[in-house]
Amino acid sequence: MSAAPGRASSPVRSACAEDPGSGGVVAPPLRHGQVKVRRGLGTRLVRNVDRLYHVRQGARSQRVAVVIPAKDEADRIAATVRAARAIPHVDLVLVVDDGSEDDTQHVARRSGAVVVRHSVNRGKASAMETGASVVAMRDVEGAPRRLLLFLDADLGETAVATAPLVPPVLEGRADCTIAVLPPQPGAGGRGIVTGLARRAILKATGWSPTQPLSGQRCLTREAFDTATPLSRGWGVETGMTIDLLVAGFTIQEVPCDLRHRPSADDLSGQLHRGAQYRDVALAVSARKMRGVRVPPTRRGDNPARQRPGRPYRAWSDAPAPEVSTTEAPAARTDDGATGV
Repeated sequence: MSAAPGRASSPVRSACAEDPGSGGVVAPPLRHGQVKVRRGLGTRLVRNVDRLYHVRQGARSQRVAVVIPAKDEADRIAATVRAARAIPHVDLVLVVDDGSEDDTQHVARRSGAVVVRHSVNRGKASAMETGASVVAMRDVEGAPRRLLLFLDADLGETAVATAPLVPPVLEGRADCTIAVLPPQPGAGGRGIVTGLARRAILKATGWSPTQPLSGQRCLTREAFDTATPLSRGWGVETGMTIDLLVAGFTIQEVPCDLRHRPSADDLSGQLHRGAQYRDVALAVSARKMRGVRVPPTRRGDNPARQRPGRPYRAWSDAPAPEVSTTEAPAARTDDGATGV
């Protein structure tokens, strides 16, 4: 399968791909040293299995950095940090205090997180970019770059339940995973903003995600760099999903048993959802104007078969054309919590 420009084909998918010269025989994902070379596969099978072995060996040493944008979360950030540190493969928890007026930075630091602070509120997208930059500076030269796991600050002790997001990316089955949360008690939304985001992603890429606004995401450094600069405000998740799929990356939704603070059905909740709708609409409009989409005739995976737990890649086997996914930086005013 040809990969889209701007990204490398996954070694795991390459190792298990059909061999055109062998009548469509699939190379089995066997362990190194346990492969029995069958006539017709020849050295290609040996080479592919050897590559798969090295991918698995690399996965054992691959580390994960948790990035938590936070604003005025002193009451929950300690539990979130402690739970994030318990996720397998995590060796760095970074809290980006986005202009908090409470004790968020000190509580996070006492809980074992590395803390970076914005002196003024710059929004979730800016906090995510700051966090990713700091992680890059802490990556060890010559070692695999850390995967990035973005979490909301209000997850509390349930943050550890995002652990299932890591293996699909770690093993090369997906470039980005997105958490699907169970229904949240007390949520006052009516699905208007979620519906807008879902329809926009469907129209641009052919994929209809279950929870397009979910901010709990694990992705490779390459995928994150492709999605930057991020969309402003509450449009960050919708814009990122469209940009990654159009660029040829694979996304997978993963059910996670998480709890966070939902927006209520009062005046502040309505204002919050109004801001969400505005920012998602801006992110979508910017991509429409630039023609960021996968043509229907070039779409690969059948969206009707998609459900949480199955990877989705928007392009067919034919290579995707080079598409720009950048947008001009804009002022960001969101408060850093994902609403559904």
